[in-house]
Amino acid sequence: MKRFTLSQLAAVCVAVTLSSAAMAADTELVKPGVVVVDKRLAPTRQALMETVARRYATFWNTGEERLAREALAGNFIDKTPPAGRKQGPEGPLLASRAFRGAVPDLSCEVEQMIIVGDRVVAHLHFRGRFTGTFGQIKGVGQAVDFIATDIYQIENGKIAANWHIEDNLTLMKQLGAL
Repeated sequence: MKRFTLSQLAAVCVAVTLSSAAMAADTELVKPGVVVVDKRLAPTRQALMETVARRYATFWNTGEERLAREALAGNFIDKTPPAGRKQGPEGPLLASRAFRGAVPDLSCEVEQMIIVGDRVVAHLHFRGRFTGTFGQIKGVGQAVDFIATDIYQIENGKIAANWHIEDNLTLMKQLGAL
């Protein structure tokens, strides 16, 4: 009987997880413009972390809720939630639905991604046209173009926590709320 090391078994598990996820996902994941990786990370760990972060960014790009559910841990914690946002995976899903009601053609580009330790930092760029409704404000097709930065804590191949900051001043001015 052949014996395997723990790292060999872990590599096989990661490969199976990645190939299963790739087969399950019909959507091409967004590609970061730049990826900076801590060279001390094992290549399989780096690939898993990058894939889960790209899956979550693709959710923001497309609105496909399946991608968020695949990326977020069941006990996901938003460490910087806006007032009233639900915790768990449901929070980002509700936020996406609401914002897509205001900006149906919303797109999300990952300008850069930094992968180190158990963290992924993603610099995101959102664009679209405000043609829906945001609160009491009705869009007239004006451009929406703002940035955000997310820090994901990855545990067991899922995003367990997220710290994020959006350029809300720019966004609110573009929406006509300020």
